[in-house]
Amino acid sequence: MSLDTATRERIESLIASKRVVLFMKGTPAQPQCGFSARTVGILNSLVSDYDTFNVLADQEIREGIKAFSDWPTIPQLYVDGEFQGGCDLVTEMFNRGDLHQLFGLPGPDRTPPAVTISDAAAEMMSSALDDNPGMHVHVSIDGQWQHNFQLGPAGGHEVRSGDNGIELLMDLQTAQRARGLRLDVTEGLGGTSLAIDNPNMPPAVKDMSVQALNQLRQSGAAHRLIDVRTPEERGRAVIEGSVLLEQGSSGEIERLEKATMLVFYCHTGVRSAQAAEHFRLQGFSNVYNVVGGIDAWSREVDSSVPAY
Repeated sequence: MSLDTATRERIESLIASKRVVLFMKGTPAQPQCGFSARTVGILNSLVSDYDTFNVLADQEIREGIKAFSDWPTIPQLYVDGEFQGGCDLVTEMFNRGDLHQLFGLPGPDRTPPAVTISDAAAEMMSSALDDNPGMHVHVSIDGQWQHNFQLGPAGGHEVRSGDNGIELLMDLQTAQRARGLRLDVTEGLGGTSLAIDNPNMPPAVKDMSVQALNQLRQSGAAHRLIDVRTPEERGRAVIEGSVLLEQGSSGEIERLEKATMLVFYCHTGVRSAQAAEHFRLQGFSNVYNVVGGIDAWSREVDSSVPAY
């Protein structure tokens, strides 16, 4: 598509607003596609200060940035005003250490993670390798802690680890998430499959009733109460002491100690459950979602808070 002058100037202004700018689907706290989530995860591991633009909220920018960069997909990363690429290119740059160098950081830690592979799991993988000469076992663990194993050629930048005669190839982020990984086999209706035990997986989000939230607030115990509604909703009703989840506060929260107690609420508990899951996947181990949200708070705890 052709790019009109006004849209071009808007995009140039956005790119110039910060050294690092990511055009993405959704927000860092609530990415709306896996590629955006992966790119955000990479940036969060390297820099604490960057801007994002949610292209889903602006169709003009969503289409215009593709013409501006001559790149057909989202997300798109700009550093120092220069287009770096989409998710796949950013991932490659990260794994090679190019992004570390671009940001003036020390080279990535390529220390192989300690893993344990049972005799049965080693036999299963060895059999697959025998049937595919020249291939290697690749393992990837994404930001949602989904574990994927596949055979493929070596790319040259992987971290190599292994046990029991089996070598595993993994990217940098997977290497950090795989420390202490234990692999065995399990029998099910579908046959034999790998059984995965990863001690790094963060605990699940826990439900919190509005009564329990009230008791928590009265006790004075340390916690962060986070409102994931819109500013307009917050103008209608609010639980005192909470902070609105925005881009600036999102970055601040992500820099907290991972054991910090995080409590999320919205209108009825649906959006806050999604936000809580996002922060759980960032490694936070003490994450709660308020069941029923501010609607239940108004009805069951504090009637002075307007219901809507």
